[in-house]
Amino acid sequence: MLFNLISLSAFIASAQAVGRAIVTNQCGSPIYLWSVGGSIGPKVVLGTDQSYSEAFRRDPVSGGIAIKISSLDDGIFKPNVSQTIFAYNLDGSQIWYDMSSVFGDGFSGSRVTLTPSDSTCQPISWPFGYPPAGSQIKNCQAETNLELSFCTGHCLPSWSKFTLPRQLGQFIDVSSRPLRQRCTRR
Repeated sequence: MLFNLISLSAFIASAQAVGRAIVTNQCGSPIYLWSVGGSIGPKVVLGTDQSYSEAFRRDPVSGGIAIKISSLDDGIFKPNVSQTIFAYNLDGSQIWYDMSSVFGDGFSGSRVTLTPSDSTCQPISWPFGYPPAGSQIKNCQAETNLELSFCTGHCLPSWSKFTLPRQLGQFIDVSSRPLRQRCTRR
């Protein structure tokens, strides 16, 4: 009995709280996602202002998880359809995360952000809806939540193809200051 109590205590102490991967759709049309590890999870349809979440987990086959997102229904099963990929890997007390896209940039013109709930961790931002140059791989403590948001704020950025910039130079360095936004529903 004492051995069982000690084993249970050790198990509880070794168990760690983990955060969640969250995907939020603020676009004016649905987005479609699948959680993919060693197998493909069921399709999830997110309407405007809806979110999906899953607790961080480690896949026994692939190790990491890729949440694949498309703006087209059944997009991951169609040839050459753009996919945005939110990948994470739970590694002990750390969560490694990144974003990438394949087969084009299906959310071009829409702001896409990946924001950790822990402000000491680095966000990933695609202000133009597609990946900037360079590595996007980040890590944080496993208890943080990571929220990937599409069409953040229902606003079109001032640089959008739907507006003409007054000076091209004002859009070159967007990392050091927030973008102006023109709030119109898409």
